[in-house]
Amino acid sequence: MEPFKGLELLSSAVLILNRDGKICYANPAAEDMLGLSLKVVSGMAVERVFLNSDVLWDICAQVIADETVEVARDIVLDRPAMPPLTIQAVAKALTEPIDGVLVEMRENVQRIRHDRENRLVNQAQANMEMVRNLAHEIKNPLGGIKGAAQLLELEVPAQVLPGLREYTQVIIKEAERLQLLVDRMLIPYKRDLGLSLVNIHEVTERVRSIILAQYPKGLTVKRDYDLSLPELKGNKEQLIQAVLNIAENAAHALGSQIREGTAAIVFRTRVARRVTIAGNAYRLALDLSIIDNGPGIPEGMAETVFFPLVSGKQGGTGLGLAISQSLIQKHGGLIACESVPGRTEFVIRLPYKNQYADLRGNQ
Repeated sequence: MEPFKGLELLSSAVLILNRDGKICYANPAAEDMLGLSLKVVSGMAVERVFLNSDVLWDICAQVIADETVEVARDIVLDRPAMPPLTIQAVAKALTEPIDGVLVEMRENVQRIRHDRENRLVNQAQANMEMVRNLAHEIKNPLGGIKGAAQLLELEVPAQVLPGLREYTQVIIKEAERLQLLVDRMLIPYKRDLGLSLVNIHEVTERVRSIILAQYPKGLTVKRDYDLSLPELKGNKEQLIQAVLNIAENAAHALGSQIREGTAAIVFRTRVARRVTIAGNAYRLALDLSIIDNGPGIPEGMAETVFFPLVSGKQGGTGLGLAISQSLIQKHGGLIACESVPGRTEFVIRLPYKNQYADLRGNQ
């Protein structure tokens, strides 16, 4: 398609439709976005590509009716047997080299992020509510089992006790282990926040010292701080726990790199402006990133890392990240994760609320 050769250089996806709604051209970016080649889509009616093509065609009809306008709209396009596309579509009428419409499609990153955050919040709330109910159901019988084993130990005659003590001790110790597990499940619900002004770098420095004490050799923990960040209201101990859970997971994933002496974790702090967290808009927020150079999260676990009782490590309880997410949500924030082999980044976003509404000079 020689007349459209210049469009091949664009990073945004471009479709050209004639006035009958048939595709005349798709640039390489559009081929990648649609998962279909130009050879396949050329001459194809747009309704065969998108199940709800009327959403896109409404925009096209407006520019066909008035060739002087350009129409931009955020839309979601459903595709057969493929995930929907969340895009901003910009349509403009063409008269040459064909009589039709040029549609530029850009992924709507903000809408995708907003939908993802809502999904994370809803999942975390539902999962932790389930865990809380389950923990309470387990806690009472555990106390009875442990108490009965202790009474049995006292009641059994001394001459019989040496042979049975091993069994009663197994019961008691396993009940205590399960009790600790249940207590960890209930950490986010145990107490109120008890807010005070917290310097986030005091939190990261505490976590850094704990991690380096656990892994004194082979692991480097780097700092990339914005020292101009103001303090935020929060519970310092809960924030330490949330960050520590993520950092410990990162260190565990770096096992082979630690043995080779190439393991690295980075704590990075930045300010974020005009953000939306779980549907609430804030002028200022803090972004704390925990980045490691490990193998990355297995593909099948990428969507479930914050689910309770889901663990990628042998012997893990699968509670660390779920607890971190819940603790950060109690502060009005959210944790997101991006992972590829060689780089995994957890971003803790915490809002600066009303106490910093007067920081206009820094905004």
